[in-house]
Amino acid sequence: MRRVFEEELNDLHVHFFEMGKMVNEAIYKSVKAFVNHDKELAQEVINGDLEINRHEVELEKQCFEMIALQQPVTTDLRKIVTVMKACADLERMGDHAVSIAKSTIRVKGNKRIYEVEAEIAEMSEKVKVMVQGVLDAYVNFDTEKAKQIALSDRAVDKDAKKIHHDCIEHMKVDSEIVLGGSDYMLVAGYLERIGDYVTNISEWIVYLNSGKVVELNTHNKNSPIS
Repeated sequence: MRRVFEEELNDLHVHFFEMGKMVNEAIYKSVKAFVNHDKELAQEVINGDLEINRHEVELEKQCFEMIALQQPVTTDLRKIVTVMKACADLERMGDHAVSIAKSTIRVKGNKRIYEVEAEIAEMSEKVKVMVQGVLDAYVNFDTEKAKQIALSDRAVDKDAKKIHHDCIEHMKVDSEIVLGGSDYMLVAGYLERIGDYVTNISEWIVYLNSGKVVELNTHNKNSPIS
């Protein structure tokens, strides 16, 4: 029975990691589509979200079945709870990638601010590194790496504030920028929230190893975009 449980638990971790890679790819594609005004790539991200959602439902179902049938305790139970909580955060990250993709479709044809688009691309690269890093930390149960990733979210928050400020300054001098600038700020906000969800997953990795729920990088837990 123990061997069967460990196989099921390993399968759970594999599916979580696969979902994480799908989400990371969706984030990358959504920003690439936004910067390049690529409507087709944006639609690909929107369509692909169904598969991400399906993964979350299947993972959640698998977790509930393991709890009901195996009745795990202590460390084993924490592993299952971690997957349940973390996959919910991944699903929300995927939702924000979709929101960025929808902004791409909406913003197409508006006047552009190339320097802000470059800032968004740079910010998205930091987020992509965070997502990949937290997936690696999860696979290796690496608490210290998880904590470092949570700290790196501060640079993402700083980028979001700069983009917001730059957009406002451009809007002041050119009214034609208002529509496009508003979407730039929204996209920066979505990326910032993705960074916050990465921090959440980092917290669940800490919980997995210690059994304690510890808030990391608490300076920006009240972002207005959910």
